[in-house]
Amino acid sequence: MKVVQISFLADNYGYLIVCEKSREAAIIDPSEAEPAWRAVEREAVNLRAILNTHHHRDHTGGNAGLLERYSLDVYAHRIDRDRLPGLTHPVEDGSEVTVGELRARVLFIPGHTKGHVAYLFENRLFCGDTLFIAGCGRLFEGTAEQMLSSLTRLRDLPGDTLVYCGHEYTEKNLQFAMTLEPNNRTLVEKIPQVHSLRIEGKSTVPSTISEEKDTNPFFRWESKEIQQNLKKSFPSLGSDPVSVFSQIRKLKDQF
Repeated sequence: MKVVQISFLADNYGYLIVCEKSREAAIIDPSEAEPAWRAVEREAVNLRAILNTHHHRDHTGGNAGLLERYSLDVYAHRIDRDRLPGLTHPVEDGSEVTVGELRARVLFIPGHTKGHVAYLFENRLFCGDTLFIAGCGRLFEGTAEQMLSSLTRLRDLPGDTLVYCGHEYTEKNLQFAMTLEPNNRTLVEKIPQVHSLRIEGKSTVPSTISEEKDTNPFFRWESKEIQQNLKKSFPSLGSDPVSVFSQIRKLKDQF
């Protein structure tokens, strides 16, 4: 299996998934058509499918242009049947997607949107805008309870699972994380590493579930330091996971 990261728009990432045995491929979240088909041509693969994580245009804007150029299957959650360009294969939690000899399991992870899914190929998680490196997506259509449930499900994946998200937000996410947990040594050490990558114009993706458990505040609602720092500003805040997560999300929305 080969993963080719494609930069779209200002800070979006899409991914060309290649079965190296069959040379068949799928593209995840094509924001634009031209960078996608140019990647297909460079890799000399047979593009068979589009895998959309959710309906937002910065993840589906290239669907129409690719469908004009190729005959493709388009996968997304069934909830997005009427609002996602070209959907041919509605999926739900537990559905299987094949790309050549590769197999992916669909994880239904609502919160950012009602129909958000992730695609898990072996130990590679393509999670769109639900989980970012050191962050998570805004609650545009779902509730804090839904997003917490979705993130808990991702947090429970094996630690070596590679996290491929939909945006390059890492540096700012880490800056926010430091406001909540400044004594987290792993977090402190990661910041200059990420800054160096960005200065060089390099991607910070992928991360791993293990790294996110150590540094991502949206995986760390149980952190005593985070809870204590939140209570300094919000003394009546409950210590239950939903209350802590919800307050972290509200603060990040204003950061």
